[in-house]
Amino acid sequence: MVGRGELERAVVDVLWDTAGPMTARAVTEALVGRDLAVTTVLTVLSRLESKGVVRRARDGRAHTYEAVSGREEHTADLMRQVLDTAGDRDDALARFVGSVTPEDIEALRRALGER
Repeated sequence: MVGRGELERAVVDVLWDTAGPMTARAVTEALVGRDLAVTTVLTVLSRLESKGVVRRARDGRAHTYEAVSGREEHTADLMRQVLDTAGDRDDALARFVGSVTPEDIEALRRALGER
């Protein structure tokens, strides 16, 4: 059985990779290689909606779903949430910087230079 987190990730990846809102049926069909019922995907979409990751809109008799934010914005939000839990932000940031690749360090320098 697929883990809840893995299935949520697969569903939101489909939404991120698709331009525009999708029905649950379209999301199910896009999950290639997975034998899932539409009701299962609806449950996952509902969970993601309650977490604020996707939004739902009525489209005729059906609902459509789309990601609230893009992949990169969502990742940055998660990073901020984790940083907010740190007792010592300076130490947490220093440990993070000490664990990333030289390419990531350069990307951080560029990002800081643009601010």
